[in-house]
Order: sequence, then structure tokens, then C-alpha cells
Amino acid sequence: ALTVRFITRRFIGDYDPTLEMIYRHMAIIDGEMVHFEILDTAGQEDSLQIEEKIKWGDGFAVVYSVTDRCSFDEVMRLCFLINHIHSSPKRSSGSEQPPVVIVGNKKDLQFDRMVSTEDGENLSKALKLPFYEIS
Repeated sequence: ALTVRFITRRFIGDYDPTLEMIYRHMAIIDGEMVHFEILDTAGQEDSLQIEEKIKWGDGFAVVYSVTDRCSFDEVMRLCFLINHIHSSPKRSSGSEQPPVVIVGNKKDLQFDRMVSTEDGENLSKALKLPFYEIS
């Protein structure tokens, strides 16, 4: 839903989170045309599939739901994998790490919240990554 909203600037209520999609999009960022290929994962991959998808990416938004503690608990593991895979000597791009941001989604569902804003902020500080909460 986050990816669809970024591309269409509309919220799509009918969204199947178990579908994996690649979206292509162009946008002007800082006065420059940028071509995006966004892999919106289904979030149900095994370890080998996750590693292949991390190798594919040049930047990452690690998104969890503030209403799902298990999704939050996956953030550290995913950030570790991203760091580990992109610092591998097998990668020809050198040692530069890709941009990573942690995003807590569903901020508007306050009564269903299982992960506090402070939890997200503390994790982002520990991992030294930017953090945002959104709806």
C-alpha cells in the first residue's frame, strides 16, 4: 500500500499484501529525473529468497506495522542482512552501504498499536538509520 501510494499519490484500500510486484516510476528529485524500480515484497520469503532480493536492491525501506510486534522484530534481522550482503567482498560496487530507512506504518491505528514510537526511535538510533512513522 505504501508503494502504491508513492506512485499514484492515492490510498488504495483494496490491496493484497501477499502479492509481490515490481513497480516502475519516474519522479523529479532535487531537480533531476529519477527512474525507480521498486520491488514490493510479499514479506513471506525464505532466507535464500530474501538474500536474492537484497542483492537486487540499491536502497531499502524496511517497513513494519505498528500494530504487529512480529514485523517490528524482523527489522533488526533485515537491516543486518542488508549490511552483511552489501559489504560482501563478492559485490563489485565496493564497500559503500546502500541507503536504508526504517518506516513504522499504520500510525493512525493508535488503539491497535503494539509498537511504540519510542521503540522505533530506539531501534533506529541503535542501528544509526533514519526513522519515520507514517500512515
